Amino acid sequence: MPRPKVKGKVCQLPKINLFGPLISDPNKRDIIYLSIEEYETIRIIDFLQKSQEACAVDMDLSRASLQRIYYSAKQKIAESLVLGKLLKIEGGNYRLCNLDDDCFSCTHCLFNKHFKD
Repeated sequence: MPRPKVKGKVCQLPKINLFGPLISDPNKRDIIYLSIEEYETIRIIDFLQKSQEACAVDMDLSRASLQRIYYSAKQKIAESLVLGKLLKIEGGNYRLCNLDDDCFSCTHCLFNKHFKD
C-alpha cells in the first residue's frame, strides 16, 4: 500500500488564477493547470527568494517532495510561456494556513501585506 501524500502548507490562495496571451480565445486555447502547492513553491522560492530548504520547512514538506513540486511548476510555466498556452492555478493536495496556527508568525505568511485589496 502506497504511503499517503503529505499536504503542503499554503499561506493563501492566489488572488488571480488565470494567465496567458492577451490575444487569444480562452475557449480554444490549451490550458495548463498549475496546482496550488506548485504556485506556493514558486512564490516562496522565486518571489520571496528563499532557498528550497527554507521553502520545504515553510510548507512542511520533505526536501525531495518540494523539489519535485518545484521542478514540475517550472516546467509548466515554461510550457505556458514558450507555447502560448493559458496557465490556470487550481487544485492540488494542500492545506491552508489558519489564523490559529503558529505559522502566521513566520515571515512567509506576511505575504498578505503585498496584496491587500
